[in-house]
Amino acid sequence: MRLLVLGGTEFVGRAVVESALRRGWEVTVIHRGRHAPPPGVRSLRGDRTTADGLAALTGGGPWDAVVDTWSAAPRAVREAARLLRGRAGRYVYVSSRSVYAFPPAGGTGEDAPLVEGAAADAGQTEYARDKRGGELAAVEAFGADGSLLVRAGLILGPYENVGRLPWWLTRIARGGPVLAPGPRDLPLQYVDVRDLADWTTGAVERGLGGPYNLVSPPGHTTMGAFLAACAEATGADARLCWTDPQVVLDAGIEPWVELPVWVPPGSDLYRALHRADVARALATGLVCRPVGETVADTWAWLREIGGTAPQRPDRTRKGLDPEVEAAVLAAAGGVADTTS
Repeated sequence: MRLLVLGGTEFVGRAVVESALRRGWEVTVIHRGRHAPPPGVRSLRGDRTTADGLAALTGGGPWDAVVDTWSAAPRAVREAARLLRGRAGRYVYVSSRSVYAFPPAGGTGEDAPLVEGAAADAGQTEYARDKRGGELAAVEAFGADGSLLVRAGLILGPYENVGRLPWWLTRIARGGPVLAPGPRDLPLQYVDVRDLADWTTGAVERGLGGPYNLVSPPGHTTMGAFLAACAEATGADARLCWTDPQVVLDAGIEPWVELPVWVPPGSDLYRALHRADVARALATGLVCRPVGETVADTWAWLREIGGTAPQRPDRTRKGLDPEVEAAVLAAAGGVADTTS
């Protein structure tokens, strides 16, 4: 198989490249040169945000598939897909479950209502419409059968440049009492970036098309198991202080951003993030590794790069201010339940 990855040097794109290389594929990446691509690829330079930014692809190919993880203006996906139409057999667009209309019903499947106002030729607006516009651009150029729409949920694992799991690992490694948002048995949904990548390359081999929710089954892990895995991986002297969700909210702490991964149970946001129907992906080969492996491997990667994770400039920084954390714990008496 011959694969082209637009990007391919960070997080999801890099994981897809590595998955393809393990399968023995011939991989070409085109990137801006800000990060080194994995060894073993053909590396081209280009910046799709500039005029003729993909000129290095002219005359290239054919490729069996192209993978695109773009998250900004949909017109960039449209231009790339039009350029590659006829030179790539399949267009894989890594989209997001954010494309579903909000608020969602529980157990949202691929046939749920989608956000309105998206367009394939649009400039950058907001994340959900941008991702849906990217989907429309891929389908416009490659058709419904020739485009694979990977609607990813929460993505964790090595190379993360968004700041969710790295923040929790860094915070717990610091030790001491840790504000752990409850309930401890809160079911979570996420996907390890390597499992997403392996499913994606497998889907290309099988010639799959159309939309797929790509995240673990509901309750693949819990908030308690997730944070316990962080404590075990770091080996830190940290005490998880389980705190009632209402106490967290009353303190003005923003779910998902200040306490990454966590959102209060029963909320629309919780249903959107942690209650997806993933039967279609499971039936086509999605396998999700244990949370302990995801956490331990991410910690090992963080240590290898000096302890500071890269940060995408187009994403908000995650994490809770230490003074806010200390104040909430003090107001709650320090501990609600310190069992990790």
